[in-house]
Amino acid sequence: MEREEQAPKTPEQAEKQAVKPPEEVREQAVSPLDEVLGRAEKAYSAYMDAQKEVAKVYRENELQAERVYQESEQHARSACNEGIRRAVKTRNEAMEQAKKAYEGALEQAEKAYSKAKEQTETTYSGIEQQARNTCDENIGQAIRAYEAAKGKAWKTRQENVEQAWKVYTRETG
Repeated sequence: MEREEQAPKTPEQAEKQAVKPPEEVREQAVSPLDEVLGRAEKAYSAYMDAQKEVAKVYRENELQAERVYQESEQHARSACNEGIRRAVKTRNEAMEQAKKAYEGALEQAEKAYSKAKEQTETTYSGIEQQARNTCDENIGQAIRAYEAAKGKAWKTRQENVEQAWKVYTRETG
């Protein structure tokens, strides 16, 4: 680039440059190589900058992917926790319903037992009373039959005694 700035502006300067000693010619010949090397250094520098930019973009993408992963994981964790909460709530509600059903069934069974016991006691009392009444009636009938038989036997005895006295008094008399 420096060589480009030294380009002759006037014919005198062009003449001076045209007749250059061998060392200046060598510098002039090296100049295009320097220019190519300079451009190569700039290109390499641009390449390195681009590579740094690419690495930066990759890193940003990596960070972005990490953020998305963490957000997804948090969302999944929240969904899992919500599912667990709902499952526990559903289980607790089911257990509460089962407990109420159990208590209701137990209460109904106790009522049915009490009612059956009461009916059994009532039936027992009725049968017992009927048995007493039947017993009392049978005893009454037995006593009446006894009294009637006793009365008949007494009457028959009386008749037999009278008849025997009649027979005895007739024979003795």
